[in-house]
Amino acid sequence: MRKTAAPTPPSFAALVQQFFTEYLVAQRAVSPQTVACYRDALTLFLDFASRKLGKAPTAMRLADIQPDLILAFLDHLEHSRHNSVRSRNLRLTALRAFLKFAGRRDVASLHDVERALAVPMKRFERPMLGFLTRAEMDAVLGQPGQNWSSQRDHLLLAMLYNTGARVSEIVGVRVVDVVLTGGACVHLHGKGRKLRSIPLWDITVAEVRAWLRLNPTLRGEAALLPNREGQAMSRSNVAQRLGLAVKRAAAEQPSLLKKRISPHTLRHTSAMHLLQSGVRFNVIALWLGHESTTTTHRYVEADLAMKQKALARLQPPDTKMGRYKPPDALMRFLQTL
Repeated sequence: MRKTAAPTPPSFAALVQQFFTEYLVAQRAVSPQTVACYRDALTLFLDFASRKLGKAPTAMRLADIQPDLILAFLDHLEHSRHNSVRSRNLRLTALRAFLKFAGRRDVASLHDVERALAVPMKRFERPMLGFLTRAEMDAVLGQPGQNWSSQRDHLLLAMLYNTGARVSEIVGVRVVDVVLTGGACVHLHGKGRKLRSIPLWDITVAEVRAWLRLNPTLRGEAALLPNREGQAMSRSNVAQRLGLAVKRAAAEQPSLLKKRISPHTLRHTSAMHLLQSGVRFNVIALWLGHESTTTTHRYVEADLAMKQKALARLQPPDTKMGRYKPPDALMRFLQTL
C-alpha cells in the first residue's frame, strides 16, 4: 500500500504573506492601523534578524527564530532605537501573534515556536493617569465663538468629553451615526471594528443640532466634524485644536500650564468624572469600550480623592476591635476544633 506523502510546509516568506493577507485582513478583519503596527514590527524584526543571521528574510525558516534572537532584538529596540518598554512590548505582541499563526500552519516547527513564545513581556511602572478637574475642563470647553472653526472645535471638545472617545473614533463619526431623537446617542466605531453606542447629554444634543443648522449640507455619510475641505479631521489636527483651547483656557485656569494635555487626556477626564459621580467602573468599561475591566480599574487607582474618602471610613489604628463571638452553639463548637 502506497504511503501518502506528508504535505510540504509553507515557506517562511509564504507564512508572513498569509499572516497579513489571510489572517489579519480576511479572517480577523483588523483595522488598517493594526495592520500597519504589525507590519512595522515584523519589518524591524526581519531587518534585524537578517543582519544577525547573515541571510535574507526570504531564506529564513521558523526554526531560525530562537529565544536568543528575539531577546537580542528586544534589547536592540530599547538600547539602540531607544524604544520605551511599552513600545518594546507592542513589537513583541506583533511577533508573538505571527508565531502563533505560523505554528498552526507549520506543525513541524511547533516546538521551535513554543520556545520562542516563552519570551516574556517586560514589566514596567505605568505612569499615573493624567486628567483635568471639572473647573479645568469647563475652561477648556469655554463658549463657542462666532466663526466656523471655533464652533466646530467647541463641539469636537464637547463630544470628546461627553463620550470619552478615542481620537480615531471621534474623527470617524458621521452625521448618520448621531441619533438626536428619543434616546439620543452616538454610534462609535472602536478598536477591532467594534461598535458601541454612547448616550449624549442634553447640552451636547443641543450643540449638535445648532452645528447641523449652521451646516445644512452635512448629512448622511458626511463627517460630523470635517476640516475646511469637508474631509474628516486628522489626529494631528485634533491635537492642534485642543492645544489652542488649552492655551486660551490657561488664562482662567493657570494649573493647565503644568499638565501635558492630549486628546487622550479628555478620555481619561471623562472616565474620572464618571467615576467620581458614582458610576460603577464596569459601566465605565462599556462606556470607554474596554475589553477588560482591569484596564478601567486604573481610574480607581488614580483617583486620589476616592482613596482619601476610603481612608476616612477606616477605623483609626488605635481603635480597639471587639473579639468575635460565634452567635450559635454549633458555630462555637466549630471554633473549638
